[in-house]
Parts: sequence; structure tokens; C-alpha cells
Amino acid sequence: MNNKIKVVCPYCKKINAIPKNKEIKKANCGSCGKSLLETHPVSIGDNDFDKIVQNSDIPVVIDFWAPWCGPCKMMAPNFEAAAKKFPLKAVFAKVNTEEYPYLSQRFGIRGIPTTIIFKNGTEVHRVSGALDEHSIINTVTNFI
Repeated sequence: MNNKIKVVCPYCKKINAIPKNKEIKKANCGSCGKSLLETHPVSIGDNDFDKIVQNSDIPVVIDFWAPWCGPCKMMAPNFEAAAKKFPLKAVFAKVNTEEYPYLSQRFGIRGIPTTIIFKNGTEVHRVSGALDEHSIINTVTNFI
């Protein structure tokens, strides 16, 4: 039985193995030394998307958005607030569909914002439209 989970550093994108523990007070990246308890959504794109999704043992929650999108702007603070509730329980990331249209095409994004949750590298949930903080938290909790 494995007592560790893989977590990708939000700063340097290196893979870290940390103990499975409910009360981790401190966890730093073995490569860059920064905290793995990062609770802000990270911006990802073509170069690091697969590395993060495929190498995270915790759910990866991705907001596909664009800077011109009104509902995306409305949802952004809710996504940020929800991320703070899940240190080392889920990774929150954002993909700017204007900068990374390939990812939008790859995942069949037809409207934004679209939130997709990946677990063990596989899409397990998708919802289109702006979500409030409570809805994001409840949805993510179902996959932890």
C-alpha cells in the first residue's frame, strides 16, 4: 500500500511525493523549495497541462475561460475562493482559451466558462456556465 501521493508543484511543475496525511502543516517542493500548500489557481497551457493532469494523485479542477467573457469574470473570484478550501486535496488551474485554443479543441469546449475535473488523468466531471463558490466546493468535494 502506497503511503504517498503525487503532487505537481504549482511553481516549477516538478512532481513531488508527499505523505498521505490529513493534517499537513508544511509541505515544500523538493526542487524549488516553495510551498505545495498553494491555494491559488495556477495558469496552465499546452506545455504543462498533461504533466499536471497525468501526474496528480489529487483531483485537478480546471476552469476554461477567456478575458473577454463576462460570466468568466463573474466566476473568477468564486473559483479563487473555492481553491483556498482544498490545499493538497485538489489542484485548481485555469486555461485561457484565447491563449491555448488547442486545449479548448482537444476537450470540445463549446462555451465558457467550462469547469472540468480530472482524477487519475481522466475527466470525471464537466459543467458549463458560471458557478458560485458553494457549488464549486460541493462539486469538488464529491471527487476527493
